[in-house]
Amino acid sequence: MADLHSDLEAETTLSGQWFDHLRRHSRSRLGVTRASYGDGEQMAHSLMQGIGQTLGLEQRIDAAGNLYLTLPGQDRSLPAIMTGSHLDSVPEGGNYDGAAGVVAGMAMLVRWRRAGRQPKHDITVMGVRAEELSWFPAPYIGSRAAFGLLEPEALDACKRPDTGRSLAEHMAELGFAPDRIRAHERQLDPAKIRCFLELHIEQGPVLVQQAIPVGIVTGIRGNLRYKDCHIVGRYGHAGAEPRTSRNDAVFAGTEFVSRLERAWLAYERAGKDLVCTVGQFHTDTRVHTMTKIPGEMWFTMDIRSQDNEVLLQVDREVRALAQEIGERRGVTIDLGDFTNSLPGPIDKDHFARLERLAGAIGVPAIAMPSGAGHDSAVFGRMGVPTAMIFIRNEHGSHNPDEAMDLADFALGLKLLVAAVEEIDGA
Repeated sequence: MADLHSDLEAETTLSGQWFDHLRRHSRSRLGVTRASYGDGEQMAHSLMQGIGQTLGLEQRIDAAGNLYLTLPGQDRSLPAIMTGSHLDSVPEGGNYDGAAGVVAGMAMLVRWRRAGRQPKHDITVMGVRAEELSWFPAPYIGSRAAFGLLEPEALDACKRPDTGRSLAEHMAELGFAPDRIRAHERQLDPAKIRCFLELHIEQGPVLVQQAIPVGIVTGIRGNLRYKDCHIVGRYGHAGAEPRTSRNDAVFAGTEFVSRLERAWLAYERAGKDLVCTVGQFHTDTRVHTMTKIPGEMWFTMDIRSQDNEVLLQVDREVRALAQEIGERRGVTIDLGDFTNSLPGPIDKDHFARLERLAGAIGVPAIAMPSGAGHDSAVFGRMGVPTAMIFIRNEHGSHNPDEAMDLADFALGLKLLVAAVEEIDGA
């Protein structure tokens, strides 16, 4: 029998057909739309179920609707090797975000079936529900529900904006069991998972800029999110107030943001992983006019790092900065509460394995962090040895112009297959 990773032309061709099916059946006005617990996501799950049935795989759908397709191993007592990703998309998004990981897993199982080989371990492809935050305001719904981590209140409080109905209602409508999720019932046992390997498109420009087809992820950045930053100064006449008597909220805000960027540059010079974004920055247009000194403004911050200690240090620094600027300018800068999503750990041994195998089988690859969050972060935080493979993708993601080349996908698939084969044989 030839090596499983020696020739993947047939599997790549099949993958292209599956991607075409996904695009055709979820095409929307600009891109594709596969709403969490909606028709598009369900279509994608049904496609994977049909492929699994053709391959004679074991199928399981858990209480949250996550799909598990398993090629049984010789020793069912061994922990399973898992791969997969999510199958939902943002509204008017691209065709590959998430789906590439599930398609790659299914192509790998086609390869094993065609080779006529039974693995030692179970090999399971997971189609995760509701990873995208666009549809329900709670992160990693499917993967957290699988581990019994989803907050019960999210089931009723999270409403889908296009329907106005709750997460629990959408789950129940599709025949799933939100009450079991509400009770923190585990659908997955971390002790029974050997590892979780997720293939995903890169969602930034690094691989494109460096002309490299594959990335091997060093870590998944955690984040601090400040949704309600508020500056209160004093409204005044734009012509009558001299600079020395003003309490201008916008100038205070611009100084704060400028000094945040300065601090970011200092962290970069020190070799620390950090990215900072001010996503909203606005006055109240109902009150503020061209001829008024702005007395209030609001902004948001999203700060990310692979190191949670760096994140907490940045929080201390920005709060001290807010106080210093506020006192000097006669305004109040209230950053409000933040949410802290912990970084997702990448297993050092699996990372090293992917680096070594990429060199051995001729897959051009670089090591790089993941700026975006992924279901892998949940697996990693649950103690499951986790690793990620990125595929080069033009034009970023969360837009209709995602453009992953199938030749690049084939290289990522080749690396995934090689890693699973080696882990199974270890």
